[in-house]
Parts: sequence; structure tokens; C-alpha cells
Amino acid sequence: MVDSDLKISQTELAGRLQKLMLLRLFFISLFLGTSIFIQIRETKTYFGDIQTSHYSIIASVYFLTFIYIILFKTLKDYLKQAYLQLLMDTLLITGIIYSTGGMDSIFSFLYILAIISASIILYRRGGMVIASSSSILYGLLLDLHYYNVIHPFSSRWDFSGDYQGFNIVYSTAVNIAAFYLVAFLSSYPSEQARKSRVELRAKEDDIIKLEALNEWIIRSISSGLITLDGQGRIILFNPAAEGIFGIRASDVIGERILEIIPFFKDYLNKETGAEPLNEKKPPGFIDAQYPRREGEILSLRLSISPLMIPDPHRKGQIILFQDMTEMKKIEEDMKKVEGLALIGELAAGIAHEIRNPMASISGSIQMLKEGMEEGDTNGRLMDIILREINRLNHLVSDFLLFARPKSVENREFDLNRLILESLELFMNSGKWNEKMEVRTDFTGPVNLVSDPEQIRQVLWNIFLNAVEAMPEGGIIRISTESVLESGREKVRIKVRDTGPGFSKKALSSLFTPFFTTKDGGTGLGLAIVKRIVEGLRGRVYGASPSGGGAEITVLLGRGPDNV
Repeated sequence: MVDSDLKISQTELAGRLQKLMLLRLFFISLFLGTSIFIQIRETKTYFGDIQTSHYSIIASVYFLTFIYIILFKTLKDYLKQAYLQLLMDTLLITGIIYSTGGMDSIFSFLYILAIISASIILYRRGGMVIASSSSILYGLLLDLHYYNVIHPFSSRWDFSGDYQGFNIVYSTAVNIAAFYLVAFLSSYPSEQARKSRVELRAKEDDIIKLEALNEWIIRSISSGLITLDGQGRIILFNPAAEGIFGIRASDVIGERILEIIPFFKDYLNKETGAEPLNEKKPPGFIDAQYPRREGEILSLRLSISPLMIPDPHRKGQIILFQDMTEMKKIEEDMKKVEGLALIGELAAGIAHEIRNPMASISGSIQMLKEGMEEGDTNGRLMDIILREINRLNHLVSDFLLFARPKSVENREFDLNRLILESLELFMNSGKWNEKMEVRTDFTGPVNLVSDPEQIRQVLWNIFLNAVEAMPEGGIIRISTESVLESGREKVRIKVRDTGPGFSKKALSSLFTPFFTTKDGGTGLGLAIVKRIVEGLRGRVYGASPSGGGAEITVLLGRGPDNV
């Protein structure tokens, strides 16, 4: 046991000091009354004449008690005050023995009372200190009396000779031994009581902590918990249950659950009386719909089990339930997503199969067109058909690229060089506008481990989107930089144009498939960009800067392990 746990509490010590002062006053008042009675009778007792010194000692006790009370009210160090009072008591007892005959006095037993008081108030250490003080004072008194240094009042003997000297030594040794023995024996139950109190207090603290922990666990769990006794009365209703049923626990504790929540009627009837309480079979789960007062329907998952109590005469039930409404909605959404995924796979398969017939149709029309004269009406119609077939083929290709992205093939490359190469290829294609101007802002080589072909596709679609946004020409600014995000090194690519920018509606649906603000656009360009970037475990987002124009930002990890 920790020594600090055995220290005397100030509150406990203050109470004991008050009792000590009260008992001291009672005893000295009794002694005073006896002295006055004997003085009135004018008799001599076997313990000596009643002298004025007796009254001086009694007055000293009253005066010291007054001083003790002042110290008790002003000073809070009760331990030092206890030692001071008990040591002063040994001095007063020595004075009483001196005034009642010294060696002849019968009041040496008062030391034992002081030692017992010290053992009770200050435990073994205090008892031993007062026993030592009593031994020193009593031995000193007898020695001084024996050698005639002092002459106690009412002493009747002349102490001289070997026989009397031996008696004095024997008497002193016996009394001192008795003092220490009393100190040890009287402190033993006090020490045991103190240790028992400390252990009891520790156990009480543990019980309080366990109760608090149990309460906070019950209050913190997200599942509803209701505990019933054998008569179906509610004895526990946790906060989660309050939130689900909209009822305060203080309003339902002690009430029958079927009167408060009739919803449980059918389910409780199914679970009661059929199985014994000591059954080890785990309870099953019940899915039920609970209509709330607001008209909302909650999907609850219930588990009703017997309350396991060692007393066979006490029975009860535990109802554990959870609000599964959101989970049910998620499950329904997942089913819809799975259905959409199947439809998407089917659409991708159909689109792939459409390409072959379109190629055959296009080839056949080109062959038919070769045999016609220039300016023929049928030839012009065939040109329209070929143009639309080419447009349809381009749409199918974009759709397949969105629906079935290629597998990632990572390798290390210089991102800035890849951007310049992609830009050169795009400028040499039929999509480029000669009125466009390109400005780059690169800060040295940027090495990246990723799939360069897929990044080329991302850049191509972003360039195409910028060029189509500026038919009258403009400026495209491309920049790259290394950034640190969440402790990981990443690369940021920004492509900004000087076109009209994105509207609020366009920003909210920027990467949505088939959303477009351009005539003849497919709405798959930026959707493909998002799909590819997310496949590379990156992020892409758009913005309309305050300076005008539109800006697309792509954020990629330096490598596959640094995303």
C-alpha cells in the first residue's frame, strides 16, 4: 500500500482534535470538582493534601484549551497541533504527579491515557512519541525526587539506601516498559482500522469509477438499450433509445414498456416464456418498421434476450436495437448502383459492337460514292452520311474510353517534356486554332512515375476543351509545380485559358458525363479526364479565376506509393 495513502486526512484529524479538547476539559473539570469537594470536607486523602498547585494546574489546562481553540481556528496544520497538545498533556500529567506526591502519587496511569489518545489520534508513530516523552518526564521526575533535587508536595518518604534505590529503578523500568507496550498495543487496532479505511476507500473509489464507466459506456453506445425487470417495467433507458423513440428516460423509468411503447407487444410476446433464462443460445435479430409520431418510418433491428442474473427468482429482459434506416437507404442505393453498373457494362458492350457495323457501312458508302459523278445529289447525301458516321464513331470511342479505361502502366518520365510533346501533337492536328497562343511556366524538370499515355489523353482533352472555348483565339497558360500536401510530395498541373470561363451551373456539373454547353459537343471530354485522373489516384477540379477565363487543375502523386 502506498505510504501517502496512510496519511491522516485534515478533516479526520480536526474532528479528533476537537474530541480530545472536549474530553480534556471534561476530565479536568471532574478533577476540579473532586478537589473542591475534598477541600470543603477538609480531609486528607491517600494521594496527598489538596494544594493550591492543583488549582494552578487546572487553571493552566483551561488557559491552554483557550489557546488551542485559537490555534485550531487560525492554523490549519492540525498534525503539529495534535503533537503540541499531546506533548503538553505529558507535561501537565508530570505536574499533577509532582503536586500529588511524586513517587507516592497514584496518577502515573494518566500517562497511559495520553499514550492511548496519541495512538488513536496519531496512530503508532504518535503513540511511540508520547510514550517516549512520558518515559523521559516520568523517569526524570523520579530521579530528581530520589536524589532530593526536587521535593514534590505531599511526599511522605525519605528515599535513601540501596533497597529503596532498587525499588525506584524497578518502578521506573516497569512503568517505561508499560508505556511502550501500551503504545504498541493501543496503536495496533488503530493501524488496522486505518488500513481498513484506506482499503475500503480505495474499493469505494474503484466501485464509483466502475459505475461511472459503466454509465458512460451505456450512454455512449450508438445502439438503443432498454432493460426490463420480471414484470416488464423499464429499469434502464439509454440516450440512444431516447433519441430513437423521442422519450426521456426520466419519464419512463419504472413504467411498463408495453404501456409506453406498444410497438414491442408482438416481439416481446414471441421472446418470453419459451426459453429458460440460463439458455446459452444467442438471440436472433428481428427487423421491424417503427412509425414515429412525425410520420417518419424507422427501420429497426431488434435483439431481445433474457437478463442473466444469478438469483433465479429475479428475471428480466434486455432489448438491444439499432436504427438501420440510413443503412437500408444505402443498401437500396447500392442495388441501384449495381443495376446501373450492369447497364453501363451492357451499354459499353453494345457500343463496342456498333463500331464494326459502322465501319462496314462507311466502307460501303465510300465505294458507292466512287462510281458517282461530282455534284450528284446522292453523292452529297452520302457525304452527310459519312460525316455523321464519323461523328458517331468518335462518340462511341469517347464513350468506350470513359466506360472502360485502360489499365495503368507506370514508368518514370519528365512531365514537362511530356506536356510539350502533347502540345506539339495537338498543334499539328486539325483541332488547333492558329489564333491561339501558348505560354508555359515550368520550374525545371519534374520527374513523375505514372502512366504517360493516359496523361497524354488527359492533356489532349483539356487542350481541346480550351480551344473550343475560344473560337476567336486567345491564350493558353500551362504551369507545373511540386507541392506538399498532407506530408506527401505531389505535382500540380494547371491549364488556364482566356475564354468566357465556367458559369456556376457549369462548375457544379463540370465533370458529369454528357453535360456540355457547346453545340455539337459530346460532354465526355472532361468526364474522361476525371475518370483517368481518379484511376491514377489523383484529383482534378475546375475554377473560374477572378482574372477571367477557365482553369483546370490536375493533382497527381509523385509515384504510385505517394498519392
